[in-house]
Amino acid sequence: MHKPRIFALGVIAAFAVVAVVGILLRPLIPIDETRYVDVAWEMWLSGDYFVPHKNFEIYTDKPPLLFWLINLVWAVTGGVSGFGARIVGPLFALATLAGTWALGRRLWDGRTGALAAIILAGSSVFAIYGGTTMFDTMLAVATLAGLLVLHSALSQPGVARRQWVLFGLCLALGVLAKGPVILFHLGPALIGWKLWTDPESRPTGREFAKGLGRALLVCLAVVALWVVPAAIMGGAEYREMILWKQTSGRVVNSFAHARPWFWLLALMPVVLFPWVWSPSLWAGMRRLSLSDRALRLCLVWGLGGLALFSLISGKQVHYLVPEFPAFALIFARALLGAPEQKGGLMNVPAAVLAVLLGVLAVVAGFGLTGDAVIEAQLRPIWAPLVFLVLMLGLAAAAYLLPRIAGLAVLGLGTVLGLNLLIGMSGLSAAYDSAPIAARLVPHAEAGLAVVANRYNAEFGFEGRMTTHVDELTAEEAEGWLAAHPGGMLAAPCKRVETARPPAEVIHFYGDDWCLWEGGAAQ
Repeated sequence: MHKPRIFALGVIAAFAVVAVVGILLRPLIPIDETRYVDVAWEMWLSGDYFVPHKNFEIYTDKPPLLFWLINLVWAVTGGVSGFGARIVGPLFALATLAGTWALGRRLWDGRTGALAAIILAGSSVFAIYGGTTMFDTMLAVATLAGLLVLHSALSQPGVARRQWVLFGLCLALGVLAKGPVILFHLGPALIGWKLWTDPESRPTGREFAKGLGRALLVCLAVVALWVVPAAIMGGAEYREMILWKQTSGRVVNSFAHARPWFWLLALMPVVLFPWVWSPSLWAGMRRLSLSDRALRLCLVWGLGGLALFSLISGKQVHYLVPEFPAFALIFARALLGAPEQKGGLMNVPAAVLAVLLGVLAVVAGFGLTGDAVIEAQLRPIWAPLVFLVLMLGLAAAAYLLPRIAGLAVLGLGTVLGLNLLIGMSGLSAAYDSAPIAARLVPHAEAGLAVVANRYNAEFGFEGRMTTHVDELTAEEAEGWLAAHPGGMLAAPCKRVETARPPAEVIHFYGDDWCLWEGGAAQ
């Protein structure tokens, strides 16, 4: 990689293209993307920017920053649009790449920063989550900004006061993005600050405590600008949820995404694809030295975050997105120190996995797995066949191109291929909430209802709904239909037993959904 800066800019541009292609080819993915964009829509509709709402009820799960930013995009672009809402996450993903580059330059040199940005952009799982409408890339930006100013505060005493104030602002950004979980991402670097700072330039313990206290006060003051009016306007239950239960519930006894402690660790070979499948990386890892304080910071940050999220009750892969830059920086140092080799055999393991993914898609498309639902979603059969051909092409590119270029093309190309597979096959329709939303909206005045484990406003934004959707049990369905002539009930067909035939059946999110019109049974 003779011109790392130019190559890095090219890879970042390719990342942006893949993200935009994903927005154009994929529907809003339930239940997360549909829910978050609906919350932003209801904020736009109501003009209430302090207390978010979902299905026209107070929404307590997340702070408002993402919804504010989506509304800002809509205001700037002149109106509500799906594309405008969905571009916010990818923009923060691009900022994450820039922040990774900047931190690598600060800790080591420009070559390391550029290579780390390439590695992060070419990591398939980061590219997937970086293209979605979620909170984690915002949290990654807050984490990177926090580490940049923390490094300055602990290595340049003359500017420490200003840096601690900036650190407080980074904490506030993280809290407004996703809550106090920002401390899980920045906490390890704070707790282990003596492990990665230079004894000759770092502050005393008292100075550190004083600076951290100043940062926490700044954070609390900024967050209070939202929390105080929101807590007053939202009421007692809202106060309890945003100030305590949403964080403690996931840490201690998860009400969502409970997993065994080793779950994230077991997934790391997939999470860090394709880079961890390169023998060159591991050859370079053996040459790294713990005497490198910058390396220690990345290890404390990355492994500390992995350990903390492994120990809490609720865990998801995307919770680790703010740690991905740490692994990218470590891998960059390892690959820069690895023996000079071209791609070829060094990239074969990752290339083989990509081909196997293509083969799996074809096998499933032909129904050889025995899953009829997946077979139907992967039709027409030429869609997985095209995907397999693309995977074969990417594998060849990984073998023929230089080592780093080959892996970057493979990682980013795999995500492009998955987006194309979704767009070409029935997968797009199977996860698209728009058809059901379009059938529900004309009946809104007479009443709408769903029967589901939990309605997450999957149909709210796509239908631009302006009324509440009733959430029913299966036993309440028949009575509701009788009491709402002209209304409409939507539910997975297997959940509701009724003598009346459905007006329509639409496959959505792994189930056949039946739509019943209200009124007297025929």
